[in-house]
Amino acid sequence: MTIKTTPRRRHVHGRTKGGKLSPRKQKLCDELLPKLRVTMPAPENALEPRKLFAPEPAKTWLEIGFGGGEHLAWQAAQNPDIGLIGCEPFVNGVAKLLVAIDEQKLSNVRIHDDDAVDILRALAPASIDRLFILHPDPWPKKRHHKRRFINQHHLDLIAKVLKPGCELRFASDIPHYVAWTLKHMARRTDFIWTARQPKDWRTRPDDWPATRYGQKALREGRPPAHLRFIRK
Repeated sequence: MTIKTTPRRRHVHGRTKGGKLSPRKQKLCDELLPKLRVTMPAPENALEPRKLFAPEPAKTWLEIGFGGGEHLAWQAAQNPDIGLIGCEPFVNGVAKLLVAIDEQKLSNVRIHDDDAVDILRALAPASIDRLFILHPDPWPKKRHHKRRFINQHHLDLIAKVLKPGCELRFASDIPHYVAWTLKHMARRTDFIWTARQPKDWRTRPDDWPATRYGQKALREGRPPAHLRFIRK
């Protein structure tokens, strides 16, 4: 049996599959992933994220583009009373997260292995308590900048689903993408950047574990920026 994939990837750029999965990872994709996959509602209905979990958690967090799932798995383990939804179209990254979920017996994770924009459009307004966008693809070539996830349309969707007073976290080790993000956020009236001095974005908080991309950036001499924005 081979891994099931959802039929649409309208907005996903780049690869969605890398090398061949190990037998263990393939088995988890075949057997565990269907149990954790987010069931999208009919177009006329809104997705209530708390109802994806049993029992319903007090809060739900969303990570867009979780890569290998290190951050998401850590947050799930540290916050068992919070429901976490991870979006990632890359099959190999999903498989890595499934291994962590299986090994750590995490019951508070759900997965959307397709375009995160579909989740943002489907979610009920003010239904997410924290949202993470960590080390997204920077698309460094100028002609590809339109593919960057941070844009005004996506920020409109994020503003819709994030509860007032709750937090958007963004990380990148690419200075141009950090500047790009701050420029886009400066145009918003519905978010407040929390930084008051350089150490506020140069220092990673204790409850914000490094991803493998962040660790690689540090090894290569590119300190990541950690930006935090509060939804008004």
